[in-house]
Amino acid sequence: MIPKEIPLKNPELFRLALRHRSASEDSVAHSYERLEFYGDAVLGLIVAQYLYEHHPDWDQGLMSKARSSVVQEAPLAERAQNLGLDKLLELGPGEESTGGRQRPSILCDVFEAVIGAIYIESGLEKARWFVLEQLDPYLMQVNAGDVSPNDFKSRLQEVAQALWRKTPTYRVADENGAAHEKRFTVHVSFDGEVMGEGHGRSKKEAEQSAAKDALEIIERAQASRRAASDPELL
Repeated sequence: MIPKEIPLKNPELFRLALRHRSASEDSVAHSYERLEFYGDAVLGLIVAQYLYEHHPDWDQGLMSKARSSVVQEAPLAERAQNLGLDKLLELGPGEESTGGRQRPSILCDVFEAVIGAIYIESGLEKARWFVLEQLDPYLMQVNAGDVSPNDFKSRLQEVAQALWRKTPTYRVADENGAAHEKRFTVHVSFDGEVMGEGHGRSKKEAEQSAAKDALEIIERAQASRRAASDPELL
């Protein structure tokens, strides 16, 4: 049964959006991963358009920070749970036994997969309506200037732009473990030089961890330079 809040009519497409790779022998074609990839892009576009239209006085850095705050793992997982998607997930036995039904990274991915399914079935306008309705509480927080302090990726981008006028890039350096115990290692780089490394059970979590690592390295380097220039700080 498709929840009434989700504007989808095709039950097969909805079931695909709820099927974890651990529940499918062909994890690529018959799991939500491709829909999640699609939905992630649609979600980013919709939130970017909203911020562009509603905040003409915001610069690129502030809009980027606000968008990242809204599309973080935690709020998306919360919306998935509020829609009851955790109860509808199709998981393999291993993922089920290790708490996958309540894992934020999976719930976040499923929410994005549903967005992708809505876009495929009905187009951008229907997907926009769904996203803006579901994320309204977080958009209102952002409108009031409340941006999540745990968005290390946005903070790193701000610091990098201020110091070097450069944008960080993220790359998955390693992916291992069984389907229900995936671990990702992500490197964040500037002009090909690795600045930070992060680990997590999802790519998003690992990217945030890598950004946090890079911020700590930059802060230590700046503190050393300040101390070297002012002997009284030593």
